Amino acid sequence: MDIFNNLQWYIYAIPSLLIASTIHEYAHAWAATKLGDYTAKAEGRLTLNPLTHIDPIGALLLVIAGFGWSKPVPINEYNFEKPVLYTALTAAAGPISNFILVIACSLIFKLFPSYFLLVFIIINLSLGTFNLIPIPPLDGHKIVRALLPGSIRYFWESLEKFAPFVFLLFLLPFSPLSAFTSSLITGVIQLLLEFLGLS
Repeated sequence: MDIFNNLQWYIYAIPSLLIASTIHEYAHAWAATKLGDYTAKAEGRLTLNPLTHIDPIGALLLVIAGFGWSKPVPINEYNFEKPVLYTALTAAAGPISNFILVIACSLIFKLFPSYFLLVFIIINLSLGTFNLIPIPPLDGHKIVRALLPGSIRYFWESLEKFAPFVFLLFLLPFSPLSAFTSSLITGVIQLLLEFLGLS
């Protein structure tokens, strides 16, 4: 996308990232608290302070490459009445918050178009879409787990101990999967922008 190749993108992407990632992580903490786990609240993550949620590497990648992540919100799923389901709902809350922002800002953009709003929409699409990829430790992995039968779920959960390696496999520049990840996210964003009438 040409939008990533100009200075104005970087100027607007930074505040957009701070807002989008803060709301994303706050949504995780809020959902976990509402569902019965107060771990995030106890550790000060139920806040709209962006400095509490930003992961430096994930933030840098999101600004430069168009996909990235924030600092994970801690949860203890054993505090949930229904651990697997409520963990999935908590995980889904982050991307859902981003897509709600996309819809709201797209409506505003139709009336008052601005480059900042467009960047903010793309950042939210990137953050929400990337986190739905079903690899650990992304939100999509927890969401898919809740949809699997018990026999397969055990294997799926076991992948979490390899999370750093799986994650790097999809992100390291020399990995063929990194190119796939980038193309996938860019393609999905483009499709969504077209669907919203913004491309």
